[in-house]
Amino acid sequence: MTDAAKTEPAEAIALEDDLDAAPPAPWWARLVGGSSIWIGMILVGLIAAFAIVEPSTFVSVANARNISTDAAILLVLAVGQTFIIITAGIDLSVGSILVFAGVISAKVMDAVGGEGTGTIVAGLIGALVAGGAWGLLNGFLVAKANITPLIVTLGTFGMALGAALVITGGIDERDVPYDLIDSVGTGRLFGEIPWLVVIALAVAAVFGVLLAKTRFGRFTLAVGSNKEAARRAGINVDRHLMKVYTLGGTLAGLAGFLSLARFGTTTIGGHATDNLQSITAVVIGGTSLFGGIGSILGTVFGVFIPAVLQNGFVITGVQPFWQQIAVGAVLIAAVYLDQLRRSRNR
Repeated sequence: MTDAAKTEPAEAIALEDDLDAAPPAPWWARLVGGSSIWIGMILVGLIAAFAIVEPSTFVSVANARNISTDAAILLVLAVGQTFIIITAGIDLSVGSILVFAGVISAKVMDAVGGEGTGTIVAGLIGALVAGGAWGLLNGFLVAKANITPLIVTLGTFGMALGAALVITGGIDERDVPYDLIDSVGTGRLFGEIPWLVVIALAVAAVFGVLLAKTRFGRFTLAVGSNKEAARRAGINVDRHLMKVYTLGGTLAGLAGFLSLARFGTTTIGGHATDNLQSITAVVIGGTSLFGGIGSILGTVFGVFIPAVLQNGFVITGVQPFWQQIAVGAVLIAAVYLDQLRRSRNR
């Protein structure tokens, strides 16, 4: 045994013991997350305030359906962004990957031709593969080329959007199967719950459990807490980072497919701020920009807070521009509270 191995840092040994031992808290407690409770209380408070001011308009099934539908696609993006930010990374390319995946999905369905389940499934596979490929490229450059995630994803942000424009000639693809729009885009489960919302919540539930209960989730948290300690504890950090970024890209591809279903077109120019919105939702939801802390439930709350604010301001007659000010204030407060928490822990 080498001298370096004999003098392994205590933090690496502690992390290795933590990975091999039983978790200190039940998995459902990690699913909820420490800061999700007060974030959920903020969301409940906003809903209650708008319900008191405009009970007849705000409190309705139709309005709840509108809010959740508006938030669904962003939620899928934000779930992938959560895993990436927990590793102390960031992905500025998710909006462009969404657009590129939507273009590829539309092209694949057009090549297959016709309506029906087979065409829709082919489009879904095309979107997932396209998104996953960009995510894998991001992960490779971050993990193997050691380029900072900000620069890598800023570069692929332009590359993915530029590739979509090259493929389409800058013109939105509108030849989308009606079955896709009618079933996924505007269809409803039991005639009430939009399928977009069902899919988004299913994604959040599955990956929330993945983060809280599985070894993959524990490795993600460990890498974000301390990469070197995680590496010394036996985690293949480079491979795990590639998996996480590939996951983020794949979910961005799914979001592109859902966007195609909802709008019936690729909406190339409509996703310029999706990357910032997803990051905002994740940070508001309590995930630390410094890595190692986060939960999917918090991200769900972080997605719905801006959606409720925007909807409530419109209904109450307040200029919707105030929503940006309110969300910005909440974002700053969330980062400040995270810094206080980190200082207290130190």
